[in-house]
Amino acid sequence: MSSHSPSNLAQSKLPPLTPGAYRKRLFVVALIATFGGLLFGYDTGVINGALRPMAAELGLTAFTEGVVTAALLFGAAIGAAVCGRLSDGWGRRKAIILLAVMFFIGTMTCVFSPSFEVMVAGRVILGLAVGGASTVVPVYLAELAPYEIRGSLAGRNELMIVIGQLAAFVVNAIIFNVWGEHEGVWRYMLAVAAIPAIALFFGMLRVPESPRWLVEKGRHDEARAVLETIRPFDRAQAELADVETIAEEEREQKVTGWRGVLANKWLLRILLVGIGLAVAQQLTGINSIMYYGQIVLIEAGFSENAAIIANIAPGVIAVVGGFIALWMMDRVNRRTTLLIGFTLTTICHVLIGIASVALPVGNPLRPYVILFLVVAFVGSMQTFLNIAVWVMLSEIFPLHMRGFGIGVSVFFLWITNAFLGLYFPSLVEAVGITGTFFLFAGVGVLSLIFVWTSVPETRGRTLEALEEDVTTGAIYTINKRRGVNV
Repeated sequence: MSSHSPSNLAQSKLPPLTPGAYRKRLFVVALIATFGGLLFGYDTGVINGALRPMAAELGLTAFTEGVVTAALLFGAAIGAAVCGRLSDGWGRRKAIILLAVMFFIGTMTCVFSPSFEVMVAGRVILGLAVGGASTVVPVYLAELAPYEIRGSLAGRNELMIVIGQLAAFVVNAIIFNVWGEHEGVWRYMLAVAAIPAIALFFGMLRVPESPRWLVEKGRHDEARAVLETIRPFDRAQAELADVETIAEEEREQKVTGWRGVLANKWLLRILLVGIGLAVAQQLTGINSIMYYGQIVLIEAGFSENAAIIANIAPGVIAVVGGFIALWMMDRVNRRTTLLIGFTLTTICHVLIGIASVALPVGNPLRPYVILFLVVAFVGSMQTFLNIAVWVMLSEIFPLHMRGFGIGVSVFFLWITNAFLGLYFPSLVEAVGITGTFFLFAGVGVLSLIFVWTSVPETRGRTLEALEEDVTTGAIYTINKRRGVNV
C-alpha cells in the first residue's frame, strides 16, 4: 500500500481552517446543491395529503394508491443506482443539473396527468430524480467540505429533505383547507415543486465541480482553482496534495470498478456496511409515516380535516430534530448517535403498539396519545438517525468507488422504501397499527445489533485518511484501539 501511516494520513499535515470569505462561498454552494434535497423531501411528502383527492378524481383503488406512491420509490431505486455511476463518469455538478431538469419534467407530467397511467409515469420520472439526488448531492457536499465540518455540511441535505417534507405538509394543509372544494386541488399541491426545480437548475450553473472528482479525472489545475475558492490558500494546496496521492495509489493498484470492490474483502465489507445502514434506516418505518401519516392518524381516531392539520406536527419535529442533529454531527461520534437513535425509535414503536391496544377505538385519548408517540418517533429518528446515516454513506467509501458505493447502498434503501410504501396500507389493514409497529420494533432490535457489531466510526477523519484505512481494513483496528466494538 502506501508509506503513509493509516491513522495519521492527511490530518497531521493539513493547516488549520482560518476565518475567511471562503466559508461564505462554501455555504452558498451547499445551499444551492441542497435544493435537490428540498425537492426530494417535497416530492416524497406531498403524496401524504394529495393522495385522497387524487384517488377520488382518478378513480384509484387501495392497490393503485399504493402503486402511485411506490412508483416514485421504485424509480428512485433505479435513479440511485444509475446516477451514482453517472456522477463518477460525468461529474457531480452535471449530474445534479440533469436531475433538476428531470424534477421539472416529472412535476409537470404529474400536474397535468389525465389518468392513473400518466400519473404513474410522472411519478417514475420524479423517482429517478429523487433517487439521483439522494445519491449525488451528499457525495458532492462531502467532497467539497473540510473534514472538520463535513458532518454538519453534508448533513444539510437531509435537513433540507425534512424541510421539503414539512413544506409539503404545510402547503397541503393550506391548499386543502382553502381550495379543498375545487376539483383537481391535488394538482395545485404537486405544482409547487416546479419552483425549487427551476432554482436548482439555474443555481447549479454557477457552482464549481467537486475538486476530488476533478483530481480523479486528471484535471488537477481545475481542482486547485476550485479548492482555492472554498479553502484558505495553504489549506487548499495541502488538501490537493493528499487527494493526488490517494488517486495515484489507486491508479497504481488498478483498484477500480465493481470488480475491484468484489476482489478486496475490505471494500466488500464496507459496501455491505453501507447497504446495511441504508436498509436499517428504512426499516424503522419512518417514510411510512411520512407518506401515510394522515392515514395512520385517521386510523388513530382523527377526522380527515383534523388529520391533515395534525400531520404537520411530525414535520415540524423533524425539522427541529434536523437542526439538533447538525449541531451534533461534528461533536458526537456517528456510532453513538446511531445507537441512541435505534434505541429510541424501537421504544417508540413498542409504546405505539401498546397504546393502540390499551386505548381502543372510540377512546378520546387514543388519537392524541398516538399522535404524541408518532411525533416522538419522528423526532428521535431525525435527531439521531437520518442525518447520521446519510452523512456516513457519503463518507465511508473510497474515492474510486464513492459514486458506485453510495449508489448501490441507496438503491437498496429505495427498494426497501418502495416495498414499505407499496404494502404499508395493506399491512395496517391486515394487522392494524398494533401489529405493524411491533414488527418495526423487532427490526429495530436487529438494527441495534448490526450497528454495534459492524459499523465503524468515521468522525474527525479526512476522506483521504478514511479511504486509506477502509481499503486496508485498518479502520477496524483503529476503532478497536479507540474502544469501538466492531
